[in-house]
Amino acid sequence: MKERITYIHASDSDFHPKQVNVGTDSVRVEALKAAREEQLRFSYQELPQEQNTPIYLSNKSSSRLSVPIYQYHESLPSLKDFIIYVQQKACAEGDYQCSSTVTRLEKAIYLDIDYTAESRELILTSFHHESPGSGPWNEKIQRRQKSVKTEVGIFTDEEATDPHELSLGGFSTIIGEDAKLKPTRFSFPSRHHALPPTSNSSFHATFPTPTGLHPILRLTFPTPISPPSPESALHTYLTLPSPIFIDKYQLSSPNFLASKNLRAIRSLHGETDLEAPDWVIRKWGSTLLLELAPPTQRYIKSTTVDEKWHADIPLHLRYLPPAADRESGIDVVWPVVFWACPAGDEEMKLDGNPFDRVNLGYEGLFGPQTVFYHLLPVPVAEGGRLVERVKVPVMDLGETRWVEGGTVGVIVLGALWVVWKLLRVWLREWWEKDTRVGKKVQ
Repeated sequence: MKERITYIHASDSDFHPKQVNVGTDSVRVEALKAAREEQLRFSYQELPQEQNTPIYLSNKSSSRLSVPIYQYHESLPSLKDFIIYVQQKACAEGDYQCSSTVTRLEKAIYLDIDYTAESRELILTSFHHESPGSGPWNEKIQRRQKSVKTEVGIFTDEEATDPHELSLGGFSTIIGEDAKLKPTRFSFPSRHHALPPTSNSSFHATFPTPTGLHPILRLTFPTPISPPSPESALHTYLTLPSPIFIDKYQLSSPNFLASKNLRAIRSLHGETDLEAPDWVIRKWGSTLLLELAPPTQRYIKSTTVDEKWHADIPLHLRYLPPAADRESGIDVVWPVVFWACPAGDEEMKLDGNPFDRVNLGYEGLFGPQTVFYHLLPVPVAEGGRLVERVKVPVMDLGETRWVEGGTVGVIVLGALWVVWKLLRVWLREWWEKDTRVGKKVQ
């Protein structure tokens, strides 16, 4: 087994190497304000017997590999059951460090479980943006066994010499092998980059009011907005909850798209039924990858510096269950906005990033040599949430009894009316028949 623990602290933090004490079989970290990633690698032979035959849940082929990539993604409300399972199956009796490490997963921002078919390794990766107690990290990292290689690193970001790369600098040590921290600096190609915080690299998202049943998500950008390269295309990726959906037929008209500063739908997955109410939707919602149409250089030259432009994305609401106050609220997370650009260098190994997480979203919708430059989301209030709340009119729960009673009444009256019409026909036929019989008797 291999273990890698990485701390990433801000470049302007007051970190000092004295906060890390390297021992013969442990490393103690004190008062360290940083994000933390922990990765465990298990070989095929180290897996529990019931798990040493991997179950491939889905298959996504890749042109870069000679073997397919198998992946499965599930959003769980809690990791408690998983934590108990790992403590019982993987942690030896009395191994408090193992138990404590697994328990900490409950506060993790994410947990990735990957199986690499090429190296036949199970990889567990967890990430915390801060310590579970919302303070600095104070912990002792003990080497589990002599056969386990445990590497600890404390890094911060540094300016890279190549614009397509990220650079980290700091200190690292291998427990049991190194007697002190070693200065370390390394660079690696990265798929994702944050554009510098300039006036033309940000955006704002909002729903113009009143929203009604057909809200419009408006993305506002400053002018001018310049791509990182001439081949770059501006995209937005939306994750929509089940009460909101996209009408793909509406967004198929080139003239309509142009009027909204949109270019084309590149991908749409999930629930897209145009008529179904929310209570019959089984999935969580849908995702949309949409290419935007920034203004041309001619338009930019004719506008002032302070003028902004926006892209309007038409959305639609499903019918929601009744509520007590005739209104329900839906939280819509801000979309991701980015430039998708070809890497330029076909030999650039983008999969060399040790912190890369791929095939979890829109990355798989682009080519393997695509680099993403992200625009900075800027809320109206400083420190505000990147979430918009849409108010949806619904039926008042207190008035549903009148609707139910009225519906039953209408059905009963309708049934009586049908019976009455049928009865009239039967009586008319009976009267005419009886009259004909009487005439024959006379």
